[in-house]
Amino acid sequence: MSTNGTLIASISGIRGIVGDGLDPSVLVRYAGAFGTWCYERAGTGADAAPNPLVVVGRDARPSGEACAQIVVGTLRGMGCDVVDVGLAATPTVEMAVREEHAAGGVILSASHNPEEWNALKLLNDHGEFLTPEQGRAVIDRAEAASARPVQHPHLGGYRTRDALPHHIDAILAHDLVEPERIAGENLSVVVDGINSVGGIALPRLLHRLGVAEARVHCLHCEPTGRFAHPAEPRPAHLTELTEAVPELGADLGLAVDPDADRLALVDDQGRFVLEELTQVLAADFVWGHRSGPFVTNLSSSRAIDDVAAEHDQPVYRSAVGEINVVQRMHETDAILGGEGNGGVIVPDLHHGRDALAGTAFILQHLAETGAPLSALHDALPHYAMVKDQLPLPEIEADRLLGEMADRTEEGELSTIDGLKIDFEDRWVHMRPSNTEPILRVYAEAPTESEAQALADRFKDRLRGLIDTLGPS
Repeated sequence: MSTNGTLIASISGIRGIVGDGLDPSVLVRYAGAFGTWCYERAGTGADAAPNPLVVVGRDARPSGEACAQIVVGTLRGMGCDVVDVGLAATPTVEMAVREEHAAGGVILSASHNPEEWNALKLLNDHGEFLTPEQGRAVIDRAEAASARPVQHPHLGGYRTRDALPHHIDAILAHDLVEPERIAGENLSVVVDGINSVGGIALPRLLHRLGVAEARVHCLHCEPTGRFAHPAEPRPAHLTELTEAVPELGADLGLAVDPDADRLALVDDQGRFVLEELTQVLAADFVWGHRSGPFVTNLSSSRAIDDVAAEHDQPVYRSAVGEINVVQRMHETDAILGGEGNGGVIVPDLHHGRDALAGTAFILQHLAETGAPLSALHDALPHYAMVKDQLPLPEIEADRLLGEMADRTEEGELSTIDGLKIDFEDRWVHMRPSNTEPILRVYAEAPTESEAQALADRFKDRLRGLIDTLGPS
């Protein structure tokens, strides 16, 4: 990960505060590098298309339209034809890349960051986030300012389209999704769209799944980009949703982040279903129909391992980061994947986190079991997780965590991604963030107080090591 002011360039994208790190020149530099990368990968032989195609979409944050115009113009200047899908969820753009047989895609969204932030999230020709090697190639070209504009006869073309209908059609065509059966349950759903693209996509999906229009209750579904509450779908941010579900007599609540790749749930009693359990519920549903591996990251709850054991199915772990999960899914031929931040990955559709696909699976699960979400919630394994952090001073994270590993004589250690220490009924995971200059310290235990104590213990040890080691 490289940083410059608020600008952070990593495998998770290029993000920063608009006008304070992420300015037009930065957008041109990175979009130009990506456009050249796509153009060169497409080749120039007789059988090659005259211009590679790039799909561009964005969430609703206020800077999105202006940033998209800069990105689109730059890509065209690098010889790329552009399909502009406008306001679109990240998974919708990913699906469009596959449908269009595009060379790549650009999503303008800073995900859970506040509305003053924006980002370029880059996709390859599979509609997946760039691999670390691909991302490094684009970042190196951008930092070297070595984009290669084309001459005027080769400038890219431009067209627009609505990519959401294809995305929804593909979900409804999935062999585990039965809209007629869902419609028969007469479900009532409350949607918190955080004033972004989820507020457009989720109601349209729900109606197609058979949820009556009058039984879809919308909170903050106008795509103004002025987020009604902090963007990350956490319990403290969703009190309006947890109150609305029981007040309206709804069966469940749905909340997403600004680009609608993460899904959080509220049960019929108004209880927040921890984001960690979204993928667990989806896996429990899928394993009821078919066998196969599940992949998640090292920081996800061990609840998925407990449910996998009930179904006698394997779980594989990867480093944190969607592309790392996706690569492990390819290696293991996984039937489902996800991350503990509410991400569900359905490879039958595409290899990316998809709140819409997750929603369809949860509603189908409710329809098949005939049980309220609260009952399914109560039946799941429950652990408490603390997601803490520590500012990362001028010391290399690898050096700090390597020293921690050398000095740790307890538990089972994994260094796949930072340092994770597994104990009999709890774990702690310390790793540098892909998106911020901090060290993430996650801990899970049977109770919240035990999880916090575990996180605090290792944060104290990290602070002591920082003082001992000094700047790198």
